[in-house]
Amino acid sequence: MKASLRRALLRAVAQVSSPLLSQTRFPSHDEEPRIVVIRPGHIGDLLFTTPAIRALRSAVPNAHIAYMVGPWARDVIRDNLHLDEVIVCPFPGFTRGPKKHLLEPYVVLYNHARSLRAKSFHMALILRFDHWWGAMLAYWAGIPQRAGYAVPETNPFLTQAVPYVTGRHEVEQNMRLVATVTDEDIGDAGLLEFRPRPEDVRSALAYLGGNGPNRKYLCLHPGAGAQVKLWRPEAFAQVADTIAKTHDLRVIISGSSGERSLARAIAERMDSKPLVIVGQTSLGELAAIMGQCELVIGVDSGPMHLAVSQGVPTVHLYGPVDHNTFGPWGDPNKHLVVLSDRDCLPCNRLDYAPRELDAHPCVRSITVAQVLRAADSLFRPDSETRRGMI
Repeated sequence: MKASLRRALLRAVAQVSSPLLSQTRFPSHDEEPRIVVIRPGHIGDLLFTTPAIRALRSAVPNAHIAYMVGPWARDVIRDNLHLDEVIVCPFPGFTRGPKKHLLEPYVVLYNHARSLRAKSFHMALILRFDHWWGAMLAYWAGIPQRAGYAVPETNPFLTQAVPYVTGRHEVEQNMRLVATVTDEDIGDAGLLEFRPRPEDVRSALAYLGGNGPNRKYLCLHPGAGAQVKLWRPEAFAQVADTIAKTHDLRVIISGSSGERSLARAIAERMDSKPLVIVGQTSLGELAAIMGQCELVIGVDSGPMHLAVSQGVPTVHLYGPVDHNTFGPWGDPNKHLVVLSDRDCLPCNRLDYAPRELDAHPCVRSITVAQVLRAADSLFRPDSETRRGMI
């Protein structure tokens, strides 16, 4: 009922406001197209768009391409070589903080629509399938071509809508949208793209070098944005000790400043002493450190996709989120997904209250043996278990 009411209201807003809005004119043949990509979300969400951004630049090489991003994820695309401009917008509903006033989303919408209108964009690409707010933003900004996915919430504000195919990976969805709007054969998606700055690489090498010459590393990234995604600290500790001893690796535990207690819980249970860099690195430094590791193991989180973008082998522990849509994008023999045997996978719910977590142990049910088997297969290139999922 609530969803139906919202859809009706969105259609009404589009119909009522249409006569009041003027549009930017279409570019002439000798004028560069101006395109804005709108994608709220966090680290992994934006990394999943990087193949599409690369394809868009290849298809329209003379275009001015801007990317509208939340301030919390700006660093993901700040240095992307295929972009001309980065626009920061505090997308309502994506701040991972307390909700503000009921009218706050519409105040932000009005202000940023005015800002976009002044930039005279010719096309907007909405790269989140259900982001009606972004579609309405492009509509109110008077952008004449507005492309996104054909879902009821966004349809009233789009001029071109591409079906969103359930079960397809987000990278493929984004590539298909770019291929449709450019009417170009854009080829295969290729890899996720994130290039640490030279100073980030120097900082990472200096840090790792300071812990002894010729050391090799295993990185654990145990944190995530939802409690239901987390694995057991004692299990991480057992996995880390076993792999470190077997392959003579030093263990690194990474994470954000809010994950210090989780890192401490793992470190206290380990026999060996890990390097805990939680809250001590920029995104670029974290990518550079991960890129120097032999293996990165973690749960479903954005930094795990950052590790994938650096070409390092990875083991991903998935639970409530569909790995077919949001899993690692890369060589399935190099990036493995580990699942429990729970029948309810995936439920795609991340909002369980703490008191409900015991009834939803999808990630916590993953065994140490499963993770060790996945890791072992990555150290043995001829292993028969390397098929993308364990």
